[in-house]
Parts: sequence; C-alpha cells; structure tokens
Amino acid sequence: MNPDASRLWRAPRWALSVLLACLAMVGPFSIDTYLPAFSGIAAALDATPVQMQQTLSAYLLGFAVMNLFHGALSDSFGRRPVVLIGLAVFTLASLGCALATSIGQLVFWRTVQGMSAGAGIVVSRAIIRDMFPPSEAQRVMSQVTIFFGVAPAIAPIVGGFLFVHADWHSIFWFLTAVGAALLVSNWRLLPETLHKDLAQPFRVGPLMRDYWRLCTSWRFMMLVLASGIPFNGMFLYVLAAPVFLGQHLQFEPTQFFWFFLCSIGGIMGGAAVSGRLAGKLPPKRQIMRGFRIMLAVSVLNILLNLFAPLKAFWALPLVGLFAFGWAMMVPVVTLLVLDQVPERRGMASSLQACIGSAANGVVAGLLVPLVMHSTVALALASASMMLIGLVAWYGVRRSIAN
Repeated sequence: MNPDASRLWRAPRWALSVLLACLAMVGPFSIDTYLPAFSGIAAALDATPVQMQQTLSAYLLGFAVMNLFHGALSDSFGRRPVVLIGLAVFTLASLGCALATSIGQLVFWRTVQGMSAGAGIVVSRAIIRDMFPPSEAQRVMSQVTIFFGVAPAIAPIVGGFLFVHADWHSIFWFLTAVGAALLVSNWRLLPETLHKDLAQPFRVGPLMRDYWRLCTSWRFMMLVLASGIPFNGMFLYVLAAPVFLGQHLQFEPTQFFWFFLCSIGGIMGGAAVSGRLAGKLPPKRQIMRGFRIMLAVSVLNILLNLFAPLKAFWALPLVGLFAFGWAMMVPVVTLLVLDQVPERRGMASSLQACIGSAANGVVAGLLVPLVMHSTVALALASASMMLIGLVAWYGVRRSIAN
C-alpha cells in the first residue's frame, strides 16, 4: 500500500470506485456493444459466422498478450501513464473499426482494441491495492465490480439501438466517443498511486524470469485458475449470444438486453454481497459459498436442458445466478492473487489477466463454435469451466490462512 494514499484521493471512496470501474468496463463494453450487430456486420462485410467469431477471439488474444506488459509497465513508469496511453490507443483502434471496409481490417483493429483495452482492468486492480489495506480493498474491489456491471448491461441495449436505427459502423463510432471521454476524464482526475520508492526497472529479461517464477508457483497458478476459469462458465453464453439468443431463444437484437440484465445483475448482486461480507466472513468460507452456488446452478442447468423445453424464463436467470456465485467469490481470490507478490502487484495483475484472457480467447475461438448450436452442450461446457476452478481452489485452499 502507498504510504501517501490518504493524500492522493480526497474525494469519497465511491467516486474512485466509479473512475476505476469505468476503466475496467472498457474491455467487456467493447464486446457486448457489437454482439447484437453480428449478423448485420457479417452481411455487410460478406463474412462467414466463423470469421465473425474470430473478431471476438482476435480481440481476446490481443488482450491476453498485452496484459503481460500493462502491469509490469505500470510498476516501472507509473499507473497513470499506462492508463492514458492505453485509452489513447483504444480510441484510435475504435476509429479504425468504424472505418473498416473488410473483415480482415475489422479483425486487425479488433486485435489492437484488445491489446489496449486491458490496460484499464489490469492497472485498476493494482491501484486499488496501492490505495487500500486488505479489507478495504475487498470493499472497493466489490464496488468496482458493481459499477462495472452497469456498463455491460447497457452496452447491448445501446448496440442494438444503434444497429437498428443507424448501422453497425455507428457502434464503433460510439466506442470511439467512449474512449475519448475516458481519456479526458482520467487525464484530469486519475492520480499516480505508485510510490516512487516502489518503482521497478523495466527489463524484459528479468521480467520474463519473474513471470516464469510465478507460472511455476503452484499457489499462484491455482488461485489464478480458481478466479478466472469459472468466469467462462458464464462468459461462453455471452460469446454464444448471437446463436443462443437469436436462434435458440428466438430473440430479436433489441431483446438481447434481457440476457445481459440477468448476467450483469447477477454480477452486481454477488459483488454487493462480497462487499458486505468483507471483514465479517473468513475469505475461505466466502469463496466456498460462491462455488457452492455455481455448482448447484450448473447441475440444475444441465438437468433442465436435458429434460425440459427451453424457455427464457428459466434459462436467463440461471446464467444470472451463476454470475452471482462467481462475483461473490472473485474479489477475495483476486486480492489473494495480488498479495502473492506484494512488491510487484502490477506484474501479478498482468499475469492473472493474461491467463484469464487467454482462456477467454480459447473459449471464444475453439469451444464456443463447437458447443453453441446445442443448449445441452453449452450447459455441460459451462459446468466444466466451473469444475476446473473448483478443483484448483481445493488444491490450494489448505495453504491459505483464514
């Protein structure tokens, strides 16, 4: 924690949470806004469904690769410069997407979007731990998750409206405006939270050795898997939304928001509960409660998809309940990840985000195309993601103090 933290931000804590949540929401906002326009973009650019899916996987893989460097760069040069440069590149990439005239151009600029969007979520985690002790950091992390959940709930509504009443280009013009607004607001408001005595030299060789040390740390990797992989149990439904909602549930593009209201509502509710439990319930018990909710929902989801007619009234709330369980436990696990390397929290956040994003990219590019045409397969894939996280947590929980 920065010893000067009390002097860096004198406004209410919730205001900092809002600012950091806006940074964290850039990534998911870039995904959710254009999903309702998938079919329209494909028709306009003469792209196949597989090519359109690659606009997602290219974004996620670009996000994963650059996440290795966002946190490390912020450990060396400061949190503020990395955030501002990331937002500037994101704005430029969104402009490139808006002007794209072929699927190849769109994939390229989506990759650049992904490479820049990760700066916000990676650095915001490090800023929280710079500014607050553990129990307060959990509350702020939960607040960030709550505020962060508002944007993806609004994003598909905005995307569907723009697509229906304008065209798909307008969605990326909108993201360009969002990037520019965040760049200006963070230029004016975001303080530098890295204490000068904690700055680390940026050398690629030692950095890669430190990453290797973390990758070979059993405790670190199990915590990363426990926090990141279960997210894909919900996220694969987001990635499969054009098929899951448009074909299986027969939703119109303007109706996609019901799905996102359920999923993001679950995230916001789980994060709110996590914040209230901070300092009251031992971290290990809180994490297990989240996993028990996800396990129960996964079993029910499989059974209903096997034996009941598919209906939105039960399919969408189950995704929301799964998200609730994940959001209840993930702030706690994330702080445990960052505290594995207290002197290099930016680097730890980078590697955590990189591994999670790489998993997201694999799910988007390989798993979702295999399972999205069957609701039973989607339910089984979701349960598998949760089980990987649960096994990882059981592998490490005995070594974690209450």
